[in-house]
Amino acid sequence: MHRPLLLKTLVCLVVLALLASAINPHDRTTWLMEVLPVVILLPALAYTHRRFPLSSLLYVLLAVQALGLVAGGHYTFPRVPVGFWLQDWLDLSRNPYDRLGHFFQGVVPALIARELLVRNERVHGKHLLPFVCVSMAMMLSAVYELVEWAAALSLGQGAKAFLGMQGDQWDTQADMFCALLGSLTAMTLLVHLHDRSMAAIGKQRQSLTAVQGETAR
Repeated sequence: MHRPLLLKTLVCLVVLALLASAINPHDRTTWLMEVLPVVILLPALAYTHRRFPLSSLLYVLLAVQALGLVAGGHYTFPRVPVGFWLQDWLDLSRNPYDRLGHFFQGVVPALIARELLVRNERVHGKHLLPFVCVSMAMMLSAVYELVEWAAALSLGQGAKAFLGMQGDQWDTQADMFCALLGSLTAMTLLVHLHDRSMAAIGKQRQSLTAVQGETAR
């Protein structure tokens, strides 16, 4: 798919899903807290798109993560239907949808960190770069868990749906472990695909510069 069409499609999907999720959510407070990152990041990405466009791979993964948050906000994470299907299929004791969310919470930030560091030539080295990217993803995961802790303290019982613990006393540790798995997966399985996606941006910029040069003549 042509990149401009891909981006417009992703934006439309996220916006439509966001609007649909606002219709009779299971818990209005939980919905607001879950979709808030999407509401903040969507205009931020639109604003920075011309100055520093991200790779198509990252935009796709960001859209997937946004759709996941929107679904979790509408149903609450322990009640998302896809999670119940996975629970039955894998014969699990709980709805694993929130674990998938935290897995993506490792994948996406790790790739964002990698893209910023590679394209701005901030970190070099075969081993140092993935280490820094995984570390930054885990820092974000830890911050998110602190936000959940603060929500639990401020909202009391009203934070249960947002936390999505489902009775698991080790939920925080399991969430961070899923984020670690996600970041490691990104740094091993998605590196070559990410490199090709970033290279495509460079080619597009060169083509645009050449067109602008011809127009100026």
